[in-house]
Amino acid sequence: MSAARNTRSPLPEGGEAQSDLLDWEAGMIDVFVRAASLIGVPKSIGQIYGLLFCSEEPLPMDEIMDKLLISKGSASQGLKTLRGIGAVKPVYLIGDRRDHYTCEDKLRRLVGGFISDQVNPHLTSGSDRLDVIEAAIKRDNPENAKHALGRLKLLRSWHSKTKLFLPAVQKFL
Repeated sequence: MSAARNTRSPLPEGGEAQSDLLDWEAGMIDVFVRAASLIGVPKSIGQIYGLLFCSEEPLPMDEIMDKLLISKGSASQGLKTLRGIGAVKPVYLIGDRRDHYTCEDKLRRLVGGFISDQVNPHLTSGSDRLDVIEAAIKRDNPENAKHALGRLKLLRSWHSKTKLFLPAVQKFL
């Protein structure tokens, strides 16, 4: 019994191209593409992580490009981003000079890497940004500042709760 192959994959130009992904691989990759879109990262990042998640063996960048039908730039940038958050790691294979990659499959490390790389920098700069907004409210609209300052107070509350909540999420996972 042969495995079903997903032989048609849409290209950005609207054309069709051959892909050697199995149907189950295409389905799993789609799960990660949807997750990537939920958190606002490019589709290619979800595709790359999904492919590495499905692969039994570490894959080199050129094979990732071929299997996903993505450009060298998308593959390179996607791998760089995924490495930065600890979602993929390079693997050395004896006799092959190319970099190969495997995925991190521990949820705790994935979420921790994402929070450290993507969320914490925004939270760190958030307090300063809120101070700038407060000064702008007082400067721009002193007679009607009550509503704006109320909204700012709510935003500061959300910011504080997020800063308290994220370490708990990381620890829980």
